[in-house]
Amino acid sequence: MISSQIIQSTIDELAGITKTDLAVWDLNANVIAATFDTVNIAPAMISEFVHSPADSQVVGADHFLKIMDEEELIYILDAKGLSEDSYMIGRIAVSELQNLYVAYKERFDRNNFFQNLILDNLLLVDIYNRAKRLHLEVAEERSVFLVEAKNDRDGNVTELLKGMFSQQAGDYVTAVDEDNVILIKSLKEDASEEALDEIASAIVSTMNTEALLNVHVSYGSVVKELKDVSKSYKEAKMALDVGKIFYAEKNVVAYRTLGIGRLIYQLPINLCKIFIEEVFGPDGPHGLDEETLTTVNKFLENNLNVSETSRQLFIHRNTLVYRIEKLKQNTGLDIRIFDDALTLQIALMVMNYMKYLDSMEADY
Repeated sequence: MISSQIIQSTIDELAGITKTDLAVWDLNANVIAATFDTVNIAPAMISEFVHSPADSQVVGADHFLKIMDEEELIYILDAKGLSEDSYMIGRIAVSELQNLYVAYKERFDRNNFFQNLILDNLLLVDIYNRAKRLHLEVAEERSVFLVEAKNDRDGNVTELLKGMFSQQAGDYVTAVDEDNVILIKSLKEDASEEALDEIASAIVSTMNTEALLNVHVSYGSVVKELKDVSKSYKEAKMALDVGKIFYAEKNVVAYRTLGIGRLIYQLPINLCKIFIEEVFGPDGPHGLDEETLTTVNKFLENNLNVSETSRQLFIHRNTLVYRIEKLKQNTGLDIRIFDDALTLQIALMVMNYMKYLDSMEADY
């Protein structure tokens, strides 16, 4: 549970303060950490004390004490010295190591709890029981932020997030896999949409500045119960996936802003193919080169306004009209008409979704 380095550091500090040498053994009589040479202490002596009902034992200048976690024996400690003070220092060291063990155990248990919570691996009764044991608020507003960072080999994202958000404030950070880290954010003060956007933007900015990483952040809706955290996580996961397909230029994507992209993402591939064939015919779309797509997107972005679109594209109004007429000849859709513009926009989004699915299959 606790690394030997942490235990060694702890007893080194205690020994430096109290001027008393200390050593810690595991239950198999292996030395974990020591501030003196333990070669003269026989493993059989430690093993015998492990199975003894006594809490402490004095052998010469060695005060052996048991370190417990509730009713479970976890370590054996030796405080070396002939005086009564050595025993008292040993008791202080036991208390310090017990508290350290509990803290590390709780952190491990919280990590395990939240990972199982977001994956829906817990029964409702288990959620409430474990939350109580881990001192977690059940009725509290939270939102899940999902941070994707490719090539983060050193785990910088996790460490930076832990520096930005603390457990003391009710926040929790844990890795999902090698590319994704989640932040379960407590929202005791402000759960407005603007506040959530600011949190996501701050994460992107910090990762870019501190770790030189270009990350994508998505987040789910605000939930009011601990049991619903998995719902917010699934929404954040969908937002990240949908954002890659339809909003690739954005570093921050909120579930609430997915719009029609969320509906298309959930369509079966066979329905997508049928829709594309109905719109463009059996031979598929023609004339949708990069220039045409740029024109269409800008025209839709400007609410079908010819003058504003031509101004932003730095082209003559007649040139824009020519492109729109050419598109109409190739597709049968006149994007100056709202229904045709909407049909083409949806068709282009469906095509992007199909390309995404093809790329996913190719990767596997």
